[in-house]
Amino acid sequence: MNLQFYEEKLDSFGDFNEFKEKNKSAYLCSIFLTIDKENGKNEVHFDYFVPESKEMISFQMNSEMKKVPLENFENKVPEKLSINSDVDFGEIEYMISQRMFQENVKNKIQKIILSLQRINGKDIFTGTIFISMLGLLKVGIDLKEKKIIDFEKKSLMDMMKIVKK
Repeated sequence: MNLQFYEEKLDSFGDFNEFKEKNKSAYLCSIFLTIDKENGKNEVHFDYFVPESKEMISFQMNSEMKKVPLENFENKVPEKLSINSDVDFGEIEYMISQRMFQENVKNKIQKIILSLQRINGKDIFTGTIFISMLGLLKVGIDLKEKKIIDFEKKSLMDMMKIVKK
């Protein structure tokens, strides 16, 4: 599974082509993806920002493709994402697995949720990985360097304790 596959799929979607024609200044600002290791239900969303109207539109590519308006809660202008088409999600998953091994995390990956955004001029995958035994991993991956820049293991129980306080 790679980014180029989804770009080509999006380009064949009539609503996307119509959107591009009407909103020539719109640009890709994020890519959201979910890799479900247990149920095999993967999701990919390409999110575009329209500067004139300050609106965000998501093109969701699940079992069917659809165009969905998004709310911009932060009211800030997102940076333009300069995507590298040869991003392979298998490689990203492998990087996470290798880091888990280095950190002695023996749990099984159940679901990977990643968001690719441009933050301070860098293309960064930020993600949450659900692992067995109610565990979570928070990761940050520098796409250009192809390395994990942030890695933290958490437990759902720890998070519940924080909410109770």
